[in-house]
Amino acid sequence: MKGGFYGLKVAQVSLILIGFVCLAVLMLAWTKTTLLTSLDPPESDLSYLTPEIPFSIREAAGTKDVSQNTSSLRVDEKDFVSPLSSKDLEFSAIQSSAEDEHHQYVNSTQRQDCNFGKGRWVIDDARPLYSGLGCKQWLSSMWACRMTQRTDFEYEKLRWRPKDCDMEDFTGPKFLTRMVNKTLAFVGDSLGRQQFQSMMCMITGGEERPDVLDVGKEYGLVKARGATRPDGWAYRFPSTNTTVLYYWSASLCDLEPLNVSNPATDFAMHLDRPPAFLKRFIHKFDVLVLNTGHHWNRGKLKANRWVMHVGGVPNTNRKIAEIAGAKNFTVYSIVGWVNSQLPRYPGLRAFYRSISPRHFFNGDWNTGGTCDNTTPLSAGMEVVEDESIDPVAAGPVKGTGVKLLDITALSQLRDEGHISRYSIKATPGVQDCLHWCLPGVPDTWNEILFAQI
Repeated sequence: MKGGFYGLKVAQVSLILIGFVCLAVLMLAWTKTTLLTSLDPPESDLSYLTPEIPFSIREAAGTKDVSQNTSSLRVDEKDFVSPLSSKDLEFSAIQSSAEDEHHQYVNSTQRQDCNFGKGRWVIDDARPLYSGLGCKQWLSSMWACRMTQRTDFEYEKLRWRPKDCDMEDFTGPKFLTRMVNKTLAFVGDSLGRQQFQSMMCMITGGEERPDVLDVGKEYGLVKARGATRPDGWAYRFPSTNTTVLYYWSASLCDLEPLNVSNPATDFAMHLDRPPAFLKRFIHKFDVLVLNTGHHWNRGKLKANRWVMHVGGVPNTNRKIAEIAGAKNFTVYSIVGWVNSQLPRYPGLRAFYRSISPRHFFNGDWNTGGTCDNTTPLSAGMEVVEDESIDPVAAGPVKGTGVKLLDITALSQLRDEGHISRYSIKATPGVQDCLHWCLPGVPDTWNEILFAQI
């Protein structure tokens, strides 16, 4: 009886234990399935992980990238990648296939490490990108060498080829697609104006565009009474809501009349302040290109009645009083100010363009200097330097989020591309070896800019 009793108890205990084991296995399987399901990203997050979705690259020299997207998705800093805004994604879905978008992403990643200023000039019979005779709507006649006595146009047939990367071909539709609901602003001297006019001709292919709107009034760019021209121009392509503008600021300083009631007053040239126009409208810009250079001489300052000021008072620092010191101080100040604005406007891509070289031989502009050469690349065709030959431009942008648009060395090889003696209102004995024939070298500056936006 006793053995039978204990046998029955053992059997009961065994059945109970088996039941517990089975229950535990079932609970473990259910828990694991629930956990895995909870770890799967929602469908909305998967859109950021699929390679077909394009990404934008924010290039910042020496600084960490600040993502423009509010998603909590984390990306390794070394990739410098952030998702496009919903506005850009919506337009891309309409304009491009997924394959094209992925290709653009790959190209953008490769462009991060590309030195566009190092390379060589090559002949391209498909050039120029527009007609110097046809682009009358945007191009000043004084820079349209096809409208002058000049008969050699080999300078129009050259294309810049960077050494370490492919540079995407520029087309107007591609530019406008990339700049939907965006504004490109050039702020600088007359060489900046040439780059602006070049860009307008490149976008339109040199064709008349009656649909393009003049929106200069939105930026105060209207001709003042007694002025020969406004302080700049602004045009908008309504199909993509893309605005391209230029503002004249030869020194990149804020200029303030010392006596507003006196037409012949001197102007305070605030070396440590950006132009008032830039401070007022920078929030509207998506791409900004700055330049200065050739107005930094005593003759220009005296003719314009510019008096150097620092800290709101006349400058007393002897080192800054020297022209080279004043220019260097100003470029560092303005680049520094723009860099300080980038966290406030994370969508802004800012560039400082290096100086455009002059090619006066045997004198200067007012002492018989000439640039008569018409043979392309007689001074060479290749740039091999890794660093910019314009330290005044390269130094201030180093370690900032402002990018260097380095065009000096490649332009130095193109002395045949200047206006020379072929200006429409030619003055005997005076040649223009500073400005460029258009179409011409400034088109390349814009191709390099386009490759980085």
